[in-house]
Amino acid sequence: MIRIGTRDSQLAVWQANKVKQLLEVQGHRPELVFVKSEGDIDLQTPLYELGVQGIFTKALDIALLNKEIDMAVHSMKDVPTVPAKGIVQAAVLPRASYKDILVPKNGIAFLDDHHSSAVIATSSTRRRAQWLNKYPNHRIENLRGNVNTRLRKVKEDNWDGAIFAAAGLERIELRPGNAIELDWMLPAPAQGAIMIVCREEDKQVFDACNPLNDITTALCTKIERDFLRALLGGCTTPISALAEIAGETINFRGNILSLDGKKKAAISKTIQKNDVDAGKTIAEELLRMGGKEILETIRNAK
Repeated sequence: MIRIGTRDSQLAVWQANKVKQLLEVQGHRPELVFVKSEGDIDLQTPLYELGVQGIFTKALDIALLNKEIDMAVHSMKDVPTVPAKGIVQAAVLPRASYKDILVPKNGIAFLDDHHSSAVIATSSTRRRAQWLNKYPNHRIENLRGNVNTRLRKVKEDNWDGAIFAAAGLERIELRPGNAIELDWMLPAPAQGAIMIVCREEDKQVFDACNPLNDITTALCTKIERDFLRALLGGCTTPISALAEIAGETINFRGNILSLDGKKKAAISKTIQKNDVDAGKTIAEELLRMGGKEILETIRNAK
């Protein structure tokens, strides 16, 4: 029996069930174990290097290291680039849509009027910064909760729209018909991908996950996350990255913005598939192109 750890949100359960089904096809007998992320868990335990801690992954990491579960399933964009000691990436599933979408309350005429003063909801600093960079007259309000709660709030609150990840809504069949894809908005590193992690010592579970690993998605998300890690970015830093396979090469786009969206450093590169240090190298170039000054501004603001 393989115990799959998951949070109990609708999206998290969907992702865990997806892994469960794939393992069953391979002849394994998996079961889901629900792990609550509650405030009384000892979050002071020194599990992480460099103090990096993932808001959505801590409780599952602790359960994994305590051998209460055998693997955990995460939205890959939520996973810290420096994993907890003793935990390794076991597989990455094929990527779904990496795009962000706007769910408008009513119409979208305000998108064409750059003098409008629309109110847009999101809790993501990355989305906030990119939106304000494009629409400096708009106001951003915070939007928290699971996808069901956030969709309900769009209907109930006095907003013109809210921003969501396309993959999350599509997986649980909640994408509204009036949703607009934001093709100009770069995603979070690894957005749309699902990661499976297990204990480093557990070769049996690691080998069980190996057939589920999508090489293309694993390669592209590694470059994106290396880029993020080299910039020392986290969930509170407006950093975006996207790597896409183009024949024998990879097209990469990345950026970093100030929290208010007024300053932006962006980079585009074509790289070779075998360039294992590409993410780090591109990040270092971006820092020289103005990214360092933006990072220092963000740090001083915290």
